[in-house]
Amino acid sequence: MTTQNSVTVAVPRESKPGELRVALVPADAGRLVKAGLTVKVQAGAGTAAHYTDAAYEKAGATVVADAASLYGSADAVLKVQPPTVDEAGQIKQGALVISFLQPVADAAVVQALVARNITVMSMNLVPRTTRAQVMDALSSQATVSGYRAALLGAQTLPKFLPMLTTAAGTIPPATVFVIGAGVAGLQAIATSRRLGANVRAFDIRDAAREEVLSLGATFVAADLVSKDAQDAGGYAKEQSEEAKKATAAALAKHVAESDCLILSASVPGKKAPTLVTAEMVAAMKHGAVIVDLAAEQGGNCAITKPGETYVTDNFVTVCGPVNVASSMPTHASLLYSKNTLSVLQYVVKDGALALNPEDEIVKAMSVKGGAQ
Repeated sequence: MTTQNSVTVAVPRESKPGELRVALVPADAGRLVKAGLTVKVQAGAGTAAHYTDAAYEKAGATVVADAASLYGSADAVLKVQPPTVDEAGQIKQGALVISFLQPVADAAVVQALVARNITVMSMNLVPRTTRAQVMDALSSQATVSGYRAALLGAQTLPKFLPMLTTAAGTIPPATVFVIGAGVAGLQAIATSRRLGANVRAFDIRDAAREEVLSLGATFVAADLVSKDAQDAGGYAKEQSEEAKKATAAALAKHVAESDCLILSASVPGKKAPTLVTAEMVAAMKHGAVIVDLAAEQGGNCAITKPGETYVTDNFVTVCGPVNVASSMPTHASLLYSKNTLSVLQYVVKDGALALNPEDEIVKAMSVKGGAQ
């Protein structure tokens, strides 16, 4: 067990280009201060998410000008994106970092942190248990992404989403097809339904079918659903190549009939499954839109370009948005802050950090370092 005499919490300004979120909002900073912790926030850390330095100071936090002194005095660092190698070198030895971090993709950062005996509790690795539910940042940020995807599709589509009856005639509702009914997919379904679209959806997991139907969407290709398609945590398992081809073939008709296709199928730690081929895109309607939320993991669509939006030869707009949650930084930060707050409260006992390496949550989230 690792213990410390006092806890100083640091909230730096995110350094990754395009990252607008902040890891702790003023209200939650105030909760930590009331609990006896010291909270230091780098000047401007919350500005892009519309949380001012004055709001942090009002909550009892101290605003610090530069990151170097902030890192050097912190027992716990709260971030959205993982530290850079340079930032890892500035963090106090033996400290705790709570942030998103993927051990394989961020191997150099992990090595730099381990060299300084720093423990990282990765928000990518929160276990899918009842106790850890309030810490589940992947789900909270997926909620934002799914909502945003539906809006992006509606904004890009050259049609109305809802049915409209006008003096000039009746306009039928657009058809939105959502593939992948996890948290992001379900939010995309719900938002598209609220906007008045005719919504279809598919997921290989049997448990997802009831959730899709409860939102008023039509579940398609039900014969492909399998009770063995998800792991113990509820995530989809990777399909065999044969199963992927069968799935793509069964979905082709629905893809061709869609005005807006929202893709959110993923497998944790794996490349996103390719479910929509170039041939399927070529068969879509002129003016149709694809929003591929799996772009950062390789894309569910074979022709998605991560970070780009372009129009194909048959006038289908393909959107490959990345870091989607950051595009709604105010509420994305509010939700993420509740996650990081919950993690920190879980490991602070009697005013000090106490990381038990045998605890199921600490063990699942810890990458390497002091608590190991």
